[in-house]
Amino acid sequence: MIGIVKYGGYVPRLRLSRRAVAEANAWYAPHLVGRAKGSRSMANWDEDSLTMAVAAARDCLGPSEERGNIRSLFLASCTLPFAERLNAGVVCEALTLDQTVEALEFGGSQRAGLSALTQAVARVRAGGGDTLVLAADSRDSRAASTQELDFGDGAAALLLGDGDVVAEYLGSGTLTVDFIDHFRAAGEDVDYAWEERWVRDEGISKLVPKAVAAALAEAQVKAEAIDHFIFPSTFQKMDQQVAARCGVRPEAVVDSLQDRIGETGTGHALLVLAHVLESAKPGALILVAQFASGAQAVIFRVTEAIRSARPAKGVSHWLAHGTEETNYTKFLSFKGRLVLERGMRGEQDRKTALSTAYRHRSAILGLVAGRCTETGKVHFPPSRLSYEQGNPRKDTQVPHQLAERKATVLSWSAEYLSFHRSPPHCYGQIDFDGGGRILMEFTDVAKGDVESGTEVEMAFRIKDIDEVRHFTRYFWKAVPVRPAAASDRPAAE
Repeated sequence: MIGIVKYGGYVPRLRLSRRAVAEANAWYAPHLVGRAKGSRSMANWDEDSLTMAVAAARDCLGPSEERGNIRSLFLASCTLPFAERLNAGVVCEALTLDQTVEALEFGGSQRAGLSALTQAVARVRAGGGDTLVLAADSRDSRAASTQELDFGDGAAALLLGDGDVVAEYLGSGTLTVDFIDHFRAAGEDVDYAWEERWVRDEGISKLVPKAVAAALAEAQVKAEAIDHFIFPSTFQKMDQQVAARCGVRPEAVVDSLQDRIGETGTGHALLVLAHVLESAKPGALILVAQFASGAQAVIFRVTEAIRSARPAKGVSHWLAHGTEETNYTKFLSFKGRLVLERGMRGEQDRKTALSTAYRHRSAILGLVAGRCTETGKVHFPPSRLSYEQGNPRKDTQVPHQLAERKATVLSWSAEYLSFHRSPPHCYGQIDFDGGGRILMEFTDVAKGDVESGTEVEMAFRIKDIDEVRHFTRYFWKAVPVRPAAASDRPAAE
């Protein structure tokens, strides 16, 4: 049996109020008021497609000790930070995966996530071992555009394998057609979109049902038997119209979360799938479809294993722990569309020594420390010397992973003197469970969130951006632990 072994997702904490956007642009685009309902997810300044993919993967996989069975990693995105550097390789380092893992990237289409999923199924079927599928996007848009309201930021993760799966793969259907509903030329940051009615009537309505029909035929499932129908679209009620054309019952249409987080691009269908799996019943049939350069659809049957399988936090957790953001200029600044005065302290060169970054990649990207085998003390960064006062030791350290360990704040500071993209600049000394102390930055914090003794967890984030050479540097930051609410994880019946 081949299918989904584990699942997870990630949604940034900030939720931009659509009303705040509409009101800020009312002088120029008063028509936006009609779409100013709900919110959209908004990546922090130190988040991008890579950091969100890592967050979703950690939610899916759980402790790092359980990742040794992964043989391939497929990363799908249309907004990767590097045009020529293996972005998926950065993710592998952050997850401390084995160097023998094959990492591939998928892009060029909003259905790249589903394409990565079906290729993962083929890989598992051919005996290639468990494959981790990640899909993430953080898209840009022009100010006062409908896309600014419709889009959201987020990521999803699925581990595909055989054996004790939580959702069995039954079949898929693919239709490749050069139907251009939008495009983004190389070197451009913003999509150019075509007329909505044309896309809706000639594209989605005619192409998606064909892909769905092919998937139903391969899975030998009738449309009316589908229990959960997932079709993300920014067009209002488009999912219901597509379901009707495909013969799917209207009550099977799944809420696409558009009002709460927006449409998160390449990973949105898989993100909604991860959310559905949190409460799906054994035996339920799930159909996931997505439109882009044609259409693609996949079908799963939920198994009994769903009763015991849960992500580390789950999409429900991220949905429940969002915080409203009404500052539109902050959103513009985080997206790089508003240049703010930085002062002289923001003028330093941020060039990265690539040779040093390579030599210390495990410590920097994986947050791997060194534990002395003789004293048991943890040192970060790791080195050949264990600096015990009066009795130094050489070559006694072994790798000691810190990213999945809880920690507490020893001391902290919040200041406005140094340049920071989201002031105040918050940082402090962090003590890890089991040993280890690091001076780290805090992220996703508000006033009063951090005190001495506050429990924190690690988050893979952007450390700095070299705007001269267009190089993004990554490291880990501390985030206050927010306890799960009772409503975070619906129990499977």
